[in-house]
Amino acid sequence: MVALAEEEMDNPTFRSDTVLSDVHLHCPSKRHLMVRLNAVGQPVFLSYFKLLWSTEDLASGKHVREVTTGRELQCRSGDELCDKDSSNTEKEGELNSEGVEALLDDDGDLEVVRRPRSASDLQAEDVLRDIVCPVILMKGKEDAFEDEEQECTCSDVVKIEHTMATPLEDVGKQVWRAAFLLADYILFKRDTFRCCSVLELGGGTGITSIIMGTVAKRVYCTDVGEDLLTMCEQNVALNKHLLEPGGGEIKVKELDWLKDEFCTDPEAPYSWSEEEIADLLDHCSVIMAADVFYDDDLTDALFRTLYRITHNLRDSCTVYLALEKRLNFTLRHMDVTCEAYSHFRNTLNDLENLQDGKMKYTVEPIKLDFCQSLVYERIEQLELWKVMAEHLT
Repeated sequence: MVALAEEEMDNPTFRSDTVLSDVHLHCPSKRHLMVRLNAVGQPVFLSYFKLLWSTEDLASGKHVREVTTGRELQCRSGDELCDKDSSNTEKEGELNSEGVEALLDDDGDLEVVRRPRSASDLQAEDVLRDIVCPVILMKGKEDAFEDEEQECTCSDVVKIEHTMATPLEDVGKQVWRAAFLLADYILFKRDTFRCCSVLELGGGTGITSIIMGTVAKRVYCTDVGEDLLTMCEQNVALNKHLLEPGGGEIKVKELDWLKDEFCTDPEAPYSWSEEEIADLLDHCSVIMAADVFYDDDLTDALFRTLYRITHNLRDSCTVYLALEKRLNFTLRHMDVTCEAYSHFRNTLNDLENLQDGKMKYTVEPIKLDFCQSLVYERIEQLELWKVMAEHLT
């Protein structure tokens, strides 16, 4: 089976519905080990995502120096951000103001920028982002990876099993940039989330819930599909060393946005107990979702789920939504568009303008000028939104 998988990786083929994430190409000097085939025959890889400071530092409030895209920042024990390079900030504003136009060549074709714009983005205090190729883990060669196995218990490494290419319905098995963005925000505003009860919708591989688990009291990481939830649960187990300092707990559960009720069938894997549902509704103060807005029907289902859950919560809560605007050229428009993003924004506006006498939703964007704790490209298409959900009655 391993030999077959190796042959397939030597001659990769991509169908028209194949979705490929390039996040794994931007890890600092790490190999990606294929550890197994999942239940549907997809190669599963093991990657190490390095935190630019450790969870022990976070727990102790130690002062650290960190680097974000193009400038150096001083990150203090609280949430204060200082020592900004104003000239670089102005330059970034000029780049952002170009919008879609900046991504088109002279012929009007879409130009995808996959590398940083300057050499300074590639080198920051000896942290290099190397292009990494998959390494097939062969039987009998485990000893060759002893260093990686020892590193997995370090407090500055997140260990994640994931796939690299999937059909659209399995994109939750990959790691996406918006998940890193939301994880960055959690670490930067860790005092805000400390000891909270949190619900993640569309948790995928679980990387954002794992980061949240380093500061929160309890995280319900939810998605659909037994194979995906098994992978997520495995990743939680692989990173239990990150949760131990803060005593956080992560529970992996099924939550289908297309259904109106929690799955409580005791025979079904990852179902909810009545006690867990009561705990969620009584104590949840934060809901989060990262990179789940790529299909209009699923976006509608997510917002219906958001309304249903926030309406049933005992107290008001805050929702954090991270996403990446994906540009596509369509023959229908004969132009570069972001149709999934446009639908997300329209639905978000509808939520804010909702007047049912029961709930009030206040929406605001979050500036992406906070510290970067994970190595990835914080491209200008990334966005983070904050939604305050308040009970009126």
